[in-house]
Amino acid sequence: MELKNIKAVITGGASGLGHAVARLLVGNGAQVALFDVNDEKGRQAAGELGEAAQFYRTDVTSEDGVAANLDAARGAMDGLNAVINCAGILGAGRVLGREAPMPLSNFSTTVMVNLVGSFNVAKSAAALMQHNEPGEDGERGVIVNTASVAAYEGQIGQAAYSASKGGVVGMTLPMARELARFGIRVATIAPGIFWTPMVDGMPEAVQTSLSASIPFPSRLGKPEEFAETAAFILVNRYINGETIRLDGAVRLQPK
Repeated sequence: MELKNIKAVITGGASGLGHAVARLLVGNGAQVALFDVNDEKGRQAAGELGEAAQFYRTDVTSEDGVAANLDAARGAMDGLNAVINCAGILGAGRVLGREAPMPLSNFSTTVMVNLVGSFNVAKSAAALMQHNEPGEDGERGVIVNTASVAAYEGQIGQAAYSASKGGVVGMTLPMARELARFGIRVATIAPGIFWTPMVDGMPEAVQTSLSASIPFPSRLGKPEEFAETAAFILVNRYINGETIRLDGAVRLQPK
């Protein structure tokens, strides 16, 4: 599948890693639909990308809302053969805080957005992709999820976040195995510490410390590098059922 033939839905596409993927795809002739909860940023991002981009305000945890917007996006693009799930929240907090244990709602909200939201979009997209005409090797579509290195080495305060991202890693292989008979691939990227709007707001000393913790290259990841990895997965049909760490060999310390 060449990038110019991609018709992709990108969740979290209004900013950060998702928007970087959208820029790369549109720059190579693809069409994209940006799913995001931020109306203002979503419309601005789609406007910057031009006619090849559409924006749909989407809560990834809404089963009916996601299904309706995927159907609308498929109609607008005259097809749907790729989904890149980048929507997510940090959900930071200690299990036993200074004043009280973590409210269960904090944990469940993080898992709902990061894990259940990714599954929700993936399963609804697969339901549409299964009807695509098969291409080379019988491929009908590709789903790329986003996990995190915290799925493997979660830090103190990341119990909810690590659980949610660990779930994304865990569902990758069984989902790929199940959807293989439809010609739909599933893969996951587990990024390390990347330049995102959140990191931009951190003090310079913190940014320097984060960069120094990465073996090589000793810097934060660039959103463009994440986008290039997503694009590589889209065009390389032999990548399936795998989670790719994209982290400069970093291994997170306890805190």
